[in-house]
Amino acid sequence: MIQDPKKIRNIAIIAHVDHGKTTLVDHLIKQAGTFRDNEHVDDRLMDSMDLERERGITIAAKNASFVYKDIKVNIVDTPGHSDFGGEVERILNMVDGCILLCDASEGPLPQTRFVLKKALEQNLKVIVCINKIDRSDARIQEVHNELFDLFIDLEATEEQCDFHTVYAIAREGMATLDPAVNTGSLEVLYDAIVNLVPPPKIDENAPLQVMVSNISYNDYVGRLAIGRMRAGSIKVGDDVVCVQANGQKKVKVSALYQYKVNSQVPAQEVGAGDIVVIAGMEDFTIGDTITSATDPRPLPRIRVDEPTVGMIFSVNNGPFAGMEGKNVTSRKILERLERELLYNVAIRVEKTENTDAFKVVGRGELQLGVLIEQMRRENFELLVSKPSVVFKDEGGVRMEPMEIAVIDIEDAFVGAVTEKLGKRKGVMQNMVQKGSGRTRLEFRIPSRGLIGYRSEFLTDTRGTGLLNTQFDGWDQYKGEIEHRMNGAMISDRKGQATAFAIWNLQERGIMYVTHGQDVYEGMIVGEHAKDNDLEVNITREKKLSNVRASGSDEAIRLVPVRPMTLEKAMEWIKDSELIEVTPKNIRLRCRETDPNKRARAAKE
Repeated sequence: MIQDPKKIRNIAIIAHVDHGKTTLVDHLIKQAGTFRDNEHVDDRLMDSMDLERERGITIAAKNASFVYKDIKVNIVDTPGHSDFGGEVERILNMVDGCILLCDASEGPLPQTRFVLKKALEQNLKVIVCINKIDRSDARIQEVHNELFDLFIDLEATEEQCDFHTVYAIAREGMATLDPAVNTGSLEVLYDAIVNLVPPPKIDENAPLQVMVSNISYNDYVGRLAIGRMRAGSIKVGDDVVCVQANGQKKVKVSALYQYKVNSQVPAQEVGAGDIVVIAGMEDFTIGDTITSATDPRPLPRIRVDEPTVGMIFSVNNGPFAGMEGKNVTSRKILERLERELLYNVAIRVEKTENTDAFKVVGRGELQLGVLIEQMRRENFELLVSKPSVVFKDEGGVRMEPMEIAVIDIEDAFVGAVTEKLGKRKGVMQNMVQKGSGRTRLEFRIPSRGLIGYRSEFLTDTRGTGLLNTQFDGWDQYKGEIEHRMNGAMISDRKGQATAFAIWNLQERGIMYVTHGQDVYEGMIVGEHAKDNDLEVNITREKKLSNVRASGSDEAIRLVPVRPMTLEKAMEWIKDSELIEVTPKNIRLRCRETDPNKRARAAKE
């Protein structure tokens, strides 16, 4: 049965990281009476990947639906982190309205600005929801004014500036029109969605048009195209045409699905205005149009901002290659990267001169870090290089990507942060004292100045600072930026690290390996306290003679080792070093494991 288009609402939930999108979607679905009273329901329904649950962030955009007062609401949960902005840009094609979520204390942050700008460009109906009004440091009226200023700043029309505001505590599933009144339910928000978001605009007599905005996979029917029905209707068994970037091909629809809550249920026919999942094609990509075979009318393709940060992924050629992972060959790595391209419009893969290495370019180091972490969990073993930014030439001038960094810190740390960002070629644009002992700074800084800064920033602000960034166009090359000052401690042989050797070395710097860990020649085992690299024997054992002396029989006390995480490793290494990523370990090593070749390369 085809749903009446007038009884459909398509909305997206957009916000900055950690402002409560996924929690709000949970309660919207639960309170619509979707589940039986005794049914067990997981928290954060929409976080489907392990990584999303662990990090508490949304990485991929996902669809769900619920029915409220006989109106079907299709809802899309979008990522809030700017590195996953490619997800937001294509998803907004599927909806007619959006809920802009904003934290009642933090106010609008850079990603709020980015997603709102995209929504206004597409002329979507925006409902503003100020969340977390129960926070002790909530500034409800000020945040409302900041949002109004943001709309004006983004050149919104008068009609768009006259936005409807709802106040909420998403964690408790409560929305209200007056912050002083606790309504106990989300009814106010449901009514806003149903009454303010327009039903989809459709041309009733036009032939079939569906824009592929997302991709899924089903073990039984293969790849699935997810998109919004712009016009016409589609049935199982129909012959349709898929219009691609370079040509078109005929396909037969083998199955159709629609969203019910967060799962896909089979359908026989779907009409205009609804969100549909189509099976039967193998090689379509995001941006293709599925249209009528008799009267094909393709839609304009989705455009996405360019990626700016690149890394080299290569085959692991170290002494421990193949001991922990199953997928180790260049063919497997390339197949996996090509599979990622099908889902992810914001990533590019380029071949290099070396057949065993591929350059992967994305939106930021977090996005590339998530890709590496996923490959690690799929039993891949690989080497990755330091992230580097993509430069481009315009009329003989070298241009580099710039970012706007918005920093929220305690007043005491302003000096330290300003000094560090100044060294990294950052220029302060704005400084606002919030009056609650915190200050908000805005810097314009080259993207490469931010690589490796996050962990340093958290140390400088004792873990209390917030750093948010957003791409801000291209500018002339700003000159060299100094990075890590310290050298590395490099193992000079293969073997097992011993407590005795570590105890003797730990006064020279910070160690990265523990007693009993396997090491090899050229592997980095610690950070040297001085600026030169130091070759060390970390496998040295205590001489077991029967001569006793008070000096040689001291108790061995080891300083606890900070485990090397993938993000920290990406920030720490230099261009002459690599990260060895395996399912069980993250190791640091020199590009050249042979010390003679290293010395020769350093001279050149």
